[in-house]
Amino acid sequence: QVRLRASGGGLVQPGGSLRLACTVSGGTFSTLAMAWFRQAPGQEREFVASINYNGSLAHYTDSLKGRFTISRDNAKNTVHLQMNSLKPEDTAVYHCNADRRYPISPRQGGYFWGQGTQVTVSS
Repeated sequence: QVRLRASGGGLVQPGGSLRLACTVSGGTFSTLAMAWFRQAPGQEREFVASINYNGSLAHYTDSLKGRFTISRDNAKNTVHLQMNSLKPEDTAVYHCNADRRYPISPRQGGYFWGQGTQVTVSS
């Protein structure tokens, strides 16, 4: 069974950066498409970014292009989300997501979900 474990969240000041990581076990990571979603309190879950099995293709929600970057290291079974120029509205729980097919639906997400990691942007 595929298991996803997200880490790297925390408290950061506006304008700062964070790098989230999601480590996958129980499956063949190099065959999985990966994605990040986020959910702020009282709001619906929102698609952030996705990446295909070898990192050659990536997709971002338009509002985050240029600030967020998704990448993967297949040797370490890990996908990263680099978040720069963070804003208070980026505060949310960030969830790691995976599927055997790419692209991952921005509306539904992929089949496998991990627990979230809290990101709080505040001065």
